[in-house]
Amino acid sequence: MTVLSYRQAIRDTLRSEMLRDERVLLIGEEIGVFEGSYKITAGLLAEFGEQRVRDTPISEEGFTGAAVGAAMLGLRPVVELMTINFSLLALDQIVNHAAKIHGMFGGQCRVPMVIRTPGGGGQQLGATHSQNVELYYAFVPGLKVVAPSNPADAKALLLAAIRDDDPVLFLENLSLYNTKGEVPEDDEPAEIGRAAVTRSGSSITVIGYSRMAAVGLEVAEKLAQTEGIDAEVIDLRSLRPLDRDTIVQSVRKTHAAVVLEDDWLTYGIGAEIAATISDGAFDQLDAPVRRVAMAEVPLPYAKNLERAALPSAEDAATAIRQTLAAVARMP
Repeated sequence: MTVLSYRQAIRDTLRSEMLRDERVLLIGEEIGVFEGSYKITAGLLAEFGEQRVRDTPISEEGFTGAAVGAAMLGLRPVVELMTINFSLLALDQIVNHAAKIHGMFGGQCRVPMVIRTPGGGGQQLGATHSQNVELYYAFVPGLKVVAPSNPADAKALLLAAIRDDDPVLFLENLSLYNTKGEVPEDDEPAEIGRAAVTRSGSSITVIGYSRMAAVGLEVAEKLAQTEGIDAEVIDLRSLRPLDRDTIVQSVRKTHAAVVLEDDWLTYGIGAEIAATISDGAFDQLDAPVRRVAMAEVPLPYAKNLERAALPSAEDAATAIRQTLAAVARMP
């Protein structure tokens, strides 16, 4: 094991895959000479040259579409969109082309491409630069959507995404880039569509992804130490395909669940998780599923208002306590 930051794990994985497979190339704004807005592509232009590290104009629809074409012709492009907010400018290429070509052409053509993009608030970047709109993509058949919460998963899921023959949206979170953790030295890809039980427990199931999976684990460990609450924590890792079996099996064991997400509550990822639990574990539930999400507002710029709008560790702890209190009132 090596201790790496989330940022470094992604950067090192991109480099190793470019060394392994000459079909892998990087495409995006300012990823070459400037080395990326978040310095994830630092040093890669100097090592691999401008044929494989392609700086692009500020035209998300244009260079995402170019990557779709490159993938159709046998390359394996990794697109960096500066933030997920800007992916909305490439929505047609992602949803109507990358996701659908394999099916529309009867399986004759694959689109092996990765779209890397960070999202999330907390950086005082304003409402249009702080969104979590992964729901737009997790909704679409033909796409795979993954959301690692730690450096080890960032490496394993990126390996899987680059080697996959279908388009994969690789979600990062700005608040995770400097977090550190142990990363295996082998190049074993993760299984896309497989959640991870990051903490085993029996009192309640806590479910999250990306930043909120990390928050959920932190809260569970603290509640175990201070209040004796033995929470099981599930890191979804993949939003499409979704590992419904792991969710249902856990809730059947604990009989209660709280879902944590960084997006808005209405029509959010948590609603899908709650429906999954209702379908698969309704008779085992001892209390309603609670959801913790962002306030339903465009995210404010002011730091105090931004902090108030985003879901916090205390919000998660409160939801867990309230759910267990409801369980205790059951006859």
